[in-house]
Amino acid sequence: MSMLEAPVISLRTDIRDVETILFSKDPFTIPPYQRPYKWTTKNVNQLIDDVLLHNDKSAYRLGTVVLHRNGSLNIVDGQQRLYTLSLIAAGLLNTEMGKKLMRNKAEDLCLAKSTITHPVSLENLKRNHVLIQSRIKEFGRDDILFFFQKCQLVYIELEDISEAFQFFDSQNTRGKDLAPHDLLKAFHLREMVTNTESERIACVKHWEEVSEELPNFFSNYLFRVRRWSRGKSGLYFSKKHVGIFKGITLAANLAQYNYMQSYRINHFFTDTYNQDPVRNIDGQRMEYPFQLDQVMINGKRFFEFVHYYASTIRTIENLYEEKQQEKSIAKYVNAENKAAKEIIDTLRTYKGRDRQGDLYVRNLFDCCLLYYWDKFGLYKIDEAIIKFFLWAFALRLERQAVQEVAADNLAREYNGFFRIIREAVHPREILHKQIKLAEYVGDTRAVRNIEPLVEIFRDHNQIQE
Repeated sequence: MSMLEAPVISLRTDIRDVETILFSKDPFTIPPYQRPYKWTTKNVNQLIDDVLLHNDKSAYRLGTVVLHRNGSLNIVDGQQRLYTLSLIAAGLLNTEMGKKLMRNKAEDLCLAKSTITHPVSLENLKRNHVLIQSRIKEFGRDDILFFFQKCQLVYIELEDISEAFQFFDSQNTRGKDLAPHDLLKAFHLREMVTNTESERIACVKHWEEVSEELPNFFSNYLFRVRRWSRGKSGLYFSKKHVGIFKGITLAANLAQYNYMQSYRINHFFTDTYNQDPVRNIDGQRMEYPFQLDQVMINGKRFFEFVHYYASTIRTIENLYEEKQQEKSIAKYVNAENKAAKEIIDTLRTYKGRDRQGDLYVRNLFDCCLLYYWDKFGLYKIDEAIIKFFLWAFALRLERQAVQEVAADNLAREYNGFFRIIREAVHPREILHKQIKLAEYVGDTRAVRNIEPLVEIFRDHNQIQE
């Protein structure tokens, strides 16, 4: 976006010391759509070290806090730092020196009055409290005064939630703290302008249910399929790539182009169906018909997209856990197709399966299977498993060491399976594709422990030795 196109954001900003912010007369609240408090002891130690190291300065800047006013002041950005500063402040105010120097009391801290229920937040706060208590003794008289009166934060207050998320998104795209999926969460919450607070809360609830797995889901599956299907590299998902998960907003007052019509029909029909009072009788619910390579729909649909594919990806990954077979795609494989069953069992058990190169190839296979399943469902899924195995694992047989870039190059080939699946209108275009013979490098130390894979290639006459 150019400077001329940049949206104008109404904001109030100034520099405030820690004491002024933590003991504000306006209560601070953590809105339900915020992520939990996740700072580690390493983060806390770094903050304390920074304060003690710079205590000879006239002022020391600790970061930024972004809020929007909604009765109280909702924290949009800076929650992690504010909670940690509150823990430090409480610890200092409970010392004899702190009580003597400061007029404030620990119970008057803004965030001391907030209710915390998220188990992750509670666990991390308790752990960091113990650490901070052990380090409070390092603060002398001058350190305490420096912390409260000379340590500062950039204080930014915005007029509404939409502007708050907009500012948050633009600031952190250039920052270092947030992962790409965190930026996407902020962006798509901002796009939920016409949605209710309860809808925002529901979206974040689903997001948090899979929060620990999101780096894996985005980097190793969603990003790669969307990139590989376009012939582009899927190696590293970073902040510069978040645009691949931003798309169209279907609000009635925005421009509507012809290509958006099918998305609008699906979007509004799905909502209308689910909101019909008849659903209270028949108990039915319709899921939006997502596709991995579709144009992304901003807002609520993005969160539904992530939650939907989180479940699907787990079904793929469960292939490799013996106790999870009934929760994996294996349960849909035709019992009479022994070749597909053998491949699944082999991938779960062969000795070299956990080497880094083997994991690169397996991810290639997994993404291909996910993409096929997403587009054509379970139609001849056992045949697809065989086809994708012979295509992906040929890389393992042909190289003594498999680098991630080699798997990436194979995935993005013009005549590779990802491009074919994207363009296919019938599964036969995929299942009938001819695959070149694997050129086996032989039994060297580097490729040992893959003999079960080699035998499968031999059984299918798909190896050149």
